[in-house]
Amino acid sequence: MNPITYVLTTNGLLFLLSVIFWKFPPKKINNIYGYRTFKAMQNDDIWKFANSTFNKNFLIYAGISFLAALILATISVQELTWQPMVLVMLSLLVSIIKTERSLSDNFTEEGKRK
Repeated sequence: MNPITYVLTTNGLLFLLSVIFWKFPPKKINNIYGYRTFKAMQNDDIWKFANSTFNKNFLIYAGISFLAALILATISVQELTWQPMVLVMLSLLVSIIKTERSLSDNFTEEGKRK
């Protein structure tokens, strides 16, 4: 597979999803769409905060992942196999960790603002 096509279908798709999540965040707590963890679904205030924080982080790190994968695809002399997928997983993992830390810093375990 062409390396640019591979990057567009993995990291490009991730970036497109991050733009969609950022542009159209979920309005109400649901089990289908949005940042869904036990803590994020405790109340509406946490839900909105968690989704806005995750969407912002996700957009940033998906964009970095996309650019890094494009650069890697253009300068790499060997075939890309797992590298773009690692960038996808890292961007998701970093976004989740930063969101959970932000939730812990701003809300108590009972769901009240600190």
